[in-house]
Amino acid sequence: MEIPLPKLEKRLRERYEVLVQEHLAPQQRVAAGLRALPDTAESFAHTQAAWRFYANERTTLPALFAPLLEATRQGVQAACQRFVLQVHDWSLLHYTRHSSKKDRIPLMNRHDLGYELYAGLALSDQDGTPLGATGISLTGADGVHSTRLLHPGRRPAKLDGAGHWLNHAQTLNLGLPSVHIIDREADSVAHYRRWVKRGHLLLIRADLDRRVLHGGHSRLLVEVLAQLRQQGAFARSREVLYHGKKARQFVAQTEVTLDRPAKRQHGRVSQKGPKVRFRLVVCEVRDKAGCVLAVWLLLTNLPDSVSAGEVALWYYWRWRIESAFKLLKAAGLHLEQWQQETALATAKRLLVGLQACVVVWRLERGTTPQAGRLRRLLVRLSGRQMKHGVEYTTPALLAGLWSVIQTLALLDQISPAELRQLLDSPWDLDEPQLE
Repeated sequence: MEIPLPKLEKRLRERYEVLVQEHLAPQQRVAAGLRALPDTAESFAHTQAAWRFYANERTTLPALFAPLLEATRQGVQAACQRFVLQVHDWSLLHYTRHSSKKDRIPLMNRHDLGYELYAGLALSDQDGTPLGATGISLTGADGVHSTRLLHPGRRPAKLDGAGHWLNHAQTLNLGLPSVHIIDREADSVAHYRRWVKRGHLLLIRADLDRRVLHGGHSRLLVEVLAQLRQQGAFARSREVLYHGKKARQFVAQTEVTLDRPAKRQHGRVSQKGPKVRFRLVVCEVRDKAGCVLAVWLLLTNLPDSVSAGEVALWYYWRWRIESAFKLLKAAGLHLEQWQQETALATAKRLLVGLQACVVVWRLERGTTPQAGRLRRLLVRLSGRQMKHGVEYTTPALLAGLWSVIQTLALLDQISPAELRQLLDSPWDLDEPQLE
């Protein structure tokens, strides 16, 4: 199992590799600390070594992000064909009871304290599998701790910050054009104009009350949707899963233009700008009876060579970042129970944890017979029960990998024969002593 290493001194590289291995284990809510490997060192020595690693001034966020970026590049080369899909999203990390974290900020209200996490996730344009991170930032009271910066930066407005990440993506050298996928919180005329001008390819969910120029008339998108339904413009695209149940995806498309002034500062100031043309791709998820379960209005400037069905599918894959957040926060690493005392130290550990996730994601998308055999073995070692028809889950693979790593580390300390002798020896009776 090869883990890309940061360009640090040998001692720090070795500690980084051990820390990644120690994160290849599902944590528990009540015990979210590191799980030490069974070597000759005491568990507390592992804790001290981790603390020193995160406190070391050489372990900067850009330095710890470098091996993640290299793994992402390798994933793009192996799993993408025309584009790399970059999903951008934010998540709140709640540390209300962590009084030792003095740099927390108010989140939902003044009593809800913690950090704001931004994450960029690269996906395959072929099957939507996660490939790796394209950047993270953690916002605390002392500023934004980012993989783009050596020092904390000022906290920008959310979409201005998103623009920084879109621009930064052009410097990552991923080998293919990036398609930036963002939920409807990015539905902003001013930012559309700015991002299109910079040459970014966008796929953003719009609100129903967005007003556009359509067919020479000013209409709300909800009115455009009604017209498309009236015209019978929807065509069946594919079967999808919606909340775990089978459903059908239907798509329609048309051209719209954003020509209205942008509103700034909570709508008090209007700013005129150039017209921006988009393809509007409408996706409806319907059940077998034809009832509409969900509607997505997607604005994109992707070329026509990318079909409406592909556009809808790529947005459907946006939910992979929600699964990644769940893996970090609840189903795997329990990020919100970590005891690091600063946003910077938490961000450093998060990069180490993400590298462990990348290892599992690489195994998940493996297509060789050996990869399939290893996945089945890891599920057996994990002790997890799978739903009918489900071969594996990411937390199960994490648990199985941890069992393998523990076993290999243990066998470096004791032979199988010695271990069996210890297991077979009497534990409750003293052996007779010969005089």
